[in-house]
Amino acid sequence: MTDPDSPRARDVIFGTQQPRIQQRLDRLDPDLGAYIRDFAYDTVYDRPGLDLKSKELIACALLVSLGSPPELRTHIRGAMNAGATEDEVRGALMMCVPYLGFPRTVAAFEVLRQHLNARTDADPSP
Repeated sequence: MTDPDSPRARDVIFGTQQPRIQQRLDRLDPDLGAYIRDFAYDTVYDRPGLDLKSKELIACALLVSLGSPPELRTHIRGAMNAGATEDEVRGALMMCVPYLGFPRTVAAFEVLRQHLNARTDADPSP
């Protein structure tokens, strides 16, 4: 497990969106929501071996492979919350081209574009 003084992976990944995301999962099925929270995040994501940024960049590439835009949006945000730069996210997505092809990668870059636009729209500072 991680250092008890450091935040849980899901706290970093989801940030202020955590209650909304958990409610969405719980509405689908309370057991599913608990499994995702307790196993995927509080067990797998909190394992040592890779830093959270690396885990999130891998998750982004895997979600591109699955063609899962809503989850990809969450994990692009999570990668950036964990310290990934826009260039690092772009690099992870670009690695998908030779393995997954252009259509899925183009779709992933569209999710990134939407995320960046939403972030810019939310921050009116110059």
